[in-house]
Amino acid sequence: MPERFVIHVDMDAFFASVELKRRPELRGKPVIVGGAGDPAKRDVVSAASYEARRYGVTSGMPLRTAYRLCPGAVFLPVDFEKYEEVSGEFMDILYAFTPLVESFGLDEAFIGVGEVGEVGEVGVEKGTDFFEKALNMARDIKKRVNEELGLTCSVGIAPNKLLSKLASEMKKPDGLFVIREEDIESTLKDLPVRRLWGVGPRTEKRLNYLGINTVGELASVPRLHLERNFGTVFGRTLYEHSRGIDESPVVPFHEPESISREVTFDEDTSDTYLLKGILYELTKEVVGRLRQAGYRSRTVTIKVRYSNFETITRSRTLPELTDSMNDIWTCALGLFKKVEFPRDVRLVGVKVSGLQGGKEGKRGK
Repeated sequence: MPERFVIHVDMDAFFASVELKRRPELRGKPVIVGGAGDPAKRDVVSAASYEARRYGVTSGMPLRTAYRLCPGAVFLPVDFEKYEEVSGEFMDILYAFTPLVESFGLDEAFIGVGEVGEVGEVGVEKGTDFFEKALNMARDIKKRVNEELGLTCSVGIAPNKLLSKLASEMKKPDGLFVIREEDIESTLKDLPVRRLWGVGPRTEKRLNYLGINTVGELASVPRLHLERNFGTVFGRTLYEHSRGIDESPVVPFHEPESISREVTFDEDTSDTYLLKGILYELTKEVVGRLRQAGYRSRTVTIKVRYSNFETITRSRTLPELTDSMNDIWTCALGLFKKVEFPRDVRLVGVKVSGLQGGKEGKRGK
C-alpha cells in the first residue's frame, strides 16, 4: 500500500473573520455573528470570534444566551451571500493545488496526497516523498489564504481524515500540526475523550462514569465491552477512533445529487424552539448554496440524531422544482413539526435533492 497523507484545512472563525476583515476597527473585540444580529431575537450564534469564545460563546447557542455570557460583544447579522463568495475563493485556492479536494462545508476541506482510496485514486510516482509534498502544500495553502483572502486557516496533516481534522485543531488559530504514523499513539493517549469525533457531552459523561477519561484509556478497552455499552456501531467506532483508525477516502468534487447542511451540538438539547431556529438558519445556508450553484431542487429532507445516536430522516417531494427560501423552509418546517422528540437531540440537518440546472465550469471537471 503506497504511503498516504490527508491534509485538513479549516478556516479560523470563518464568518466572524470575514466580518472582521470588512470591519477592521472591531479587531480584538468579541464579535458574534448570528441571525439578524439582534440578541433580543430568538436567533442562534452562527460564529464567534476567538475573543467571544473566551466567554464560553459557541456556535448553535441562542443569541440571548451569548449576550448573557458576553454583554459587551458586537453582534452582527449573517451575510451568507458574502460568506459563499469568500468560500468560493478559498476553494479555488485549494483546487489550484490538486483536484483531490473534498469540501466539508463552506470553511473546511480535506485534500488527498498519494493513495486516496477508492474514489479519486491517483497514480503514485515511484520514490515520491508524499509527506514532504503534503507539508509544502500545506505551507503554500496557508500563505495564499493569508495573502489573497486576508484571512488565516489552521492545517493538519496525518495519515487519514480523522487524524488530520484532529491535527488542524491542535494549534488554532493559524496553526500547522502534523501527526505521523509513528506519532499516533503518543499524540492521542493523553487527549480527553471529548476530542474524538462523535464524543459529545453525554458520551463523555458515560465514558467518565466507566472510568475512561483519556483517549489512551479508551484505546485499552476491549471492543466488545464498548459495543455492549454503546451499541455495535458506535462502540466499534469508538474502538477504532481511539486507535487513530479511519479508512474513509477523500472524495473529490462531483456533480452534486444534493446540497445539505447539519450541525452537531456541543451539548444535547430538548429545546424544540432552539432546534427550529437552527434548522431555519441551516435552511438559509442550503438555499444560498443552491442559488449560487444555479440549481433548483425538488425534494427536501430533514435529519435528526438523538442522544443515543438513533437517526431519523423525513422527506417530502415538492410538486415542482424550486430555489425559493419560502418553499423550501415551509416544507422543512412541516417535516420538523411531524418529528417526535422522545429524548434529547445531538444533531439536526436539512438537505435538498433532485437537483436540476447548475452553472457551467464546475470545479473538479
